Amino acid sequence: MGNTRERIMTAGAELFRRNGYTGTGLKQIVTAANAPFGSLYHFFPGGKEQLGEEVIRHSGMLYAELFDIFITPAEDVVSGIEAAFAAAAVTLRETDYADACPIATIALEVASTSEPLRQATADVFSHWIAKGTEAFQRFGLPEDNARKLTVAVITSLEGAFVLSRSLRDTEPLAVAGEAAAATARHLMKAPDAK
Repeated sequence: MGNTRERIMTAGAELFRRNGYTGTGLKQIVTAANAPFGSLYHFFPGGKEQLGEEVIRHSGMLYAELFDIFITPAEDVVSGIEAAFAAAAVTLRETDYADACPIATIALEVASTSEPLRQATADVFSHWIAKGTEAFQRFGLPEDNARKLTVAVITSLEGAFVLSRSLRDTEPLAVAGEAAAATARHLMKAPDAK
């Protein structure tokens, strides 16, 4: 079942992703982690904010691996993007629209109220942009266009998560995936693409 610190991190990540940062209490976290209440402050002396920051950074690095799962092995950029959006739709349906991006939920809540959490989300998004840019460059896109495509994919996906969760429908993910694929097709035909 893992050590107590890992259990607290895992429980925090799941609860923040599902309920948001402000909608998650410390008692919920330690209960879900099957941990004594005092252990939270033992491992995270800065309390909920420190736990939130560490969860954001850890979860964010795990989610960056989605570029390696969907984009890197794809036959082409478009099929990789289509596969990523299709998988996101499956995950939403299978979790009854509860599991979306763990970073965006917190970023929207804390961007104006907690500088450490805002910085953690900014660092994660910057890492995703760098990771995506590198992945798309492997298909012959110059760095500028690979970065533009990465930002377009991330913003399309994040916006689609918000609409899909609210509407309880994956149509926004399908439409956003089509738009991101169209952007990829356009950038791949650009004169400076290889």
